[in-house]
Amino acid sequence: MFTGIVEEQGEVIALDRAGDSARLRLSCSVVTEGTGHGGSIAVNGVCLTVIELGEGEFTADVMAETLARSTIGGLVPGDRVNLERPMALGDRLGGHLVQGHVDGTATLLDRAPGDHWDLVTFTLPAELARYVVDKGSITVDGVSLTVVEAGDDRFSIGLIPTTLDLTTLGAKRPGDQVNLEVDVVGKYVERLLGHREVNLR
Repeated sequence: MFTGIVEEQGEVIALDRAGDSARLRLSCSVVTEGTGHGGSIAVNGVCLTVIELGEGEFTADVMAETLARSTIGGLVPGDRVNLERPMALGDRLGGHLVQGHVDGTATLLDRAPGDHWDLVTFTLPAELARYVVDKGSITVDGVSLTVVEAGDDRFSIGLIPTTLDLTTLGAKRPGDQVNLEVDVVGKYVERLLGHREVNLR
């Protein structure tokens, strides 16, 4: 479990394809501390398992499902990515509950710079629209954010200077793809209510 509070930006060293999977190697300086073989690190919001650790770098395997549902497969050497270690039991929950299980991808449509923050608009896949609400939480490329406005096919978020400086979202431009994870609480509530309706029939 993660919180969506990015700890650092890493850099892609290599993404080596092998059939329907890939091996991702990243350079970093913070998230390998306290992380061992088999540990988890969120890469642009995707929970990956560490299979190799080196000095200032780590390697993770990426399966077909992850390549199909996320933007990981499009990474190239030199790309910057958002990194976060899983939260420890008892830690403060600075963002919101993030599983690192990407629900889909979105395209950045527009960004309107303000004096102290940017208003950024993304597409919203139809199958995820019901989980995204005004002032609700959403994870974009691993960053916990608050929805400014949610529509049927798009949503907007506000990026404060800290988010612009410390995450890759500061460099995103119209046409760029991002990973989305909707608030898991909404999905559980929907599932429970669906079973309740079936049992009441």
